[in-house]
Order: sequence, then C-alpha cells, then structure tokens
Amino acid sequence: MAAEDPGAADVDDHRRRRGLRVRLGSVRVRTTALATLVVGLTLALGGVALVLALREALTNSVERAVRQQTTAAAELVGHGETPGLLAGVTDDGDDDTVAQVVDADGRVRDSSPSLGDDDAAGVAALAPGLAPGQTRIVKLPGEDDERFLAVAAEAEVARGERVTVIVAGTLEVVDESAEIVGFLLTLGLPLLLVVVAATTWRMVGRTLAPVEAIRATAEGVSVTDLSGRVPTPTSADEVARLAVTMNHMLDRLEDGQRRQRRFVADASHELRSPVATIRQHAEVAQAHPDRSPPGELAETVLAEALRMQRLVDDLLLLARADEHSLGLRRRPLDLDDIVLDEVRRLRATTTLAVDAHGVSAGPVDGDPDALRRAIRNVVDNAARHATGRVALTLASSAGAPAVLTGADLDAEPGPTAGAAGAVGTAGTAGTAGTVTFAVEDDGPGVPPDQRRRVFERFVRLDDARARDGGGSGLGLAIVAEVVAAHGGTVALTTAPLGGARVQITLPARR
Repeated sequence: MAAEDPGAADVDDHRRRRGLRVRLGSVRVRTTALATLVVGLTLALGGVALVLALREALTNSVERAVRQQTTAAAELVGHGETPGLLAGVTDDGDDDTVAQVVDADGRVRDSSPSLGDDDAAGVAALAPGLAPGQTRIVKLPGEDDERFLAVAAEAEVARGERVTVIVAGTLEVVDESAEIVGFLLTLGLPLLLVVVAATTWRMVGRTLAPVEAIRATAEGVSVTDLSGRVPTPTSADEVARLAVTMNHMLDRLEDGQRRQRRFVADASHELRSPVATIRQHAEVAQAHPDRSPPGELAETVLAEALRMQRLVDDLLLLARADEHSLGLRRRPLDLDDIVLDEVRRLRATTTLAVDAHGVSAGPVDGDPDALRRAIRNVVDNAARHATGRVALTLASSAGAPAVLTGADLDAEPGPTAGAAGAVGTAGTAGTAGTVTFAVEDDGPGVPPDQRRRVFERFVRLDDARARDGGGSGLGLAIVAEVVAAHGGTVALTTAPLGGARVQITLPARR
C-alpha cells in the first residue's frame, strides 16, 4: 500500500483552513454575528436594567407601606398603649411584618411575638443603631435568606422618655418578582437571539443572492466574449443599481473592444496596401530589371513609405488621444496665420477657386502644430471633394458663442473631448468668446444620416469620397480629437455652395 504524500496532505489541510476562513469571513456570517452580538448586548443590558428598575420600584412600594406602619406604631406608643401593642399593630398572623420598641440605651422594650421570646428583654435588637427616619435591610434572627426592610421612627412615652419604634416589612415579594423576571429573561433572550440570528442570516442571504449572481456572471465574462450581462433584480435598491451599472460598464467595454478590433483591422488593411505595393514593384524589378528603372522603383518606394509614415503618425496621434496624452504645447497664436498659409498652399497645389475673403483675426491659445494639422486635414478634405470652388472663413466673437445661420440648423456635431467615438456639442467654446473657422466646398456633400460617422476612424462613405491621393479615413477623426483637446467643437453641415461645410469652434484667447 502506497504511503500518503505528506505534502499533499498539508496542501489539502491548508485549502480546508483557507476555505473555512473564507466562509467565516463572508459578509453573511459577519453581518449575522454582528447583528446577534449587538442585539444580545442590548437585550442583556436592557434585561439587567429592567430587573434593577423592577426591584427598585417594588422596594420603594414596600418602604412606603412600612413607613406608614412605623408612623402609626410610633403614635400609639406615644399614647402609652404598650406593652403588647405591637402584637396587634404589626402582626396579622404571619411573619411578613415585625416591630420593636428600643429605648435610648439600645434595650428592646417591646417586640413582636414572631421575633422569638415572649419576654422583650431576651429578644435581640432588630436593627441596632438605626436612627429615627433611617431605613436598613436586615435579616431576622434564625432566618438565612429572607430579607426585611426596617424603618425607624421616634416616639415619646408618657414619662418624657424617648424611644425608637422599628417596623420591618418583608422583601420576599421583591426578591421573588426579580427572580421570576430574571428567569424569564434568561430563558427568553437566547431564544430571541436565535430568532434574530436566523432572520438576519436569511435576509442577508436573500439580499446577497443577486450580488452572488452578479459575481458569477461577471466572473464568466472574458476578454474574448463580453456579450454576457449580469441579471438585474426587480427591486429598485442598491443591488439593482449595481447590476445596471455593471451592465452599462460591460456595454462600454464591449463597444470599446469592438471599436478596437475594427481599428486594428482597418489599420492592418491600410498598412498592408503600401507594403503590397512596395513588394509588387520590388518583385517586378527583381524579375525584370530592364522593365523597372531604379529611379521609378525608388520613386514608388518613397511615395509608399511616406504614405506609411503618415498613416503611422496618424495612428500614434489617435492612440495618444485615447490615452488623453496628446501633450499639447499651448501658447498664444493667431489662427488666421495658419489659415492664410493653407490658402496659399491650396492655391499653389490645386486649380480650385479659393475664396478667403471671410478670413479675419482669430486669437486663440493652442498648440500650433496640432491646430495646423487639424486645419490642413479639413482643407484637404474639402479640396478632394470640391468640383471647382472652396471657401474659407474665420471670425471671432467676444463674450458670446458663435451664432449659426439658417444653413447650420441641420448641423450634426462631432466628437468631444474624452469620448472616443462619442458625439456631442459639449465643450468650453462659447463661454468666454469664440473663434470659428469654417471650410466649404461645392462637392456632393454628406448625407445628414452620415454626418456623425465621418468623424469616426477609417470611415469612407461612398465612391465619391473613397480613398484618393492617399486618404486613409483618419483625417476628420484627427480633427475631432485635436479640437476636443483644445476645448472646442467640430460640426458638419450643408454649405451654401452646395457641398459640405466643416465648422471648428475654439475658445478665444482670454
């Protein structure tokens, strides 16, 4: 028979202890234990207080009755109705009330028959040294457990001698009542604690059941499959709100994963195209050197390399924008300088009619390189789709947001800062003066239902706006990110020229 592996036994023991610690440290166990402990301490303190209060109330009741009897006995003694008086005043055939008359020397002058000897001189003092008006708890001679409450009063006998009359009433009712209540509390409190613990255990378990379902579902969600959703309880409590929040988070993660996969696929496709072009020309040059002059091959390779470089630069910029780390170097600048540079470049490189009469001063605080890139992307986009005319405008409005014209009423806003792929008009533009730059073309325009999509990455709408001249579908996406990083907004509307109008609004320089 093979010997048991000590190491495996230690591992199993460690797992059992760990599992026990996990179970004992669960919210359900800790909540039940804490609730039971708090209720137990509260009930115990309340029970002790109840017994003490009951004992005090009953003792006060006995004291009032005994004090009345003491006063009555003192009056009778003062009238000289002794000896034998106390037998009639204090004894009712039982031992619940006893009395004594004690002189100034402490000798017993008269005593209840129930205290013992018929001769008062042979009876021990009931409460030695008890002064008139005072009370004391005593025990009768020969009695071990029963307690009596003694009250003293002063009386003057006929010959001018003062004596002390002491009457003692039993506290048996007080002690028995306190014992009965204490017994009932001792018996009932544990049962009540069991009920509290069971109720707490059940209620916490029912409360945490949806949380456990949420945990189990969330544990099953993986990076390869984000389609799972946690169950949402029908109640409108914190657990239900947690489930709703978890599902919204999973929606965002799934959407982000979908966009990331699409982004990677589109980037791979865009990078594959220039690589394939370079490889094709290289293979032709290698197989047929006489048909591919070195200069032509170098020109093709350089053009495709530049195209790859632009694409990589665009991807890096968008990646930094996703991480909120564009690293803008802001400084005061005049946006009209950048716009006029683009006007001169466009006139030198195209045959389009470029209208720049609407360009005026535009002071802003921003990164010159980033804003130049955004404006160039917008201008190049308009130039690619224009049929013969492009118009550029730049205007500033101090202390009020830019006012849209009737052509702007169907505007579809572009993305805002911090929300990759999200669309909105939120931003700081227009709060303390704005600078508005717009580019219009006379091309085919953009359908209203597609105006949000053009600001997404790798989006090309139709053949009229397909890739030409090296376009990758990242231009307007970069514009949206750069503008949002500057606290502005970008919108695509219908131009008065008939084509598209891209409008960029930035906060004016303070």
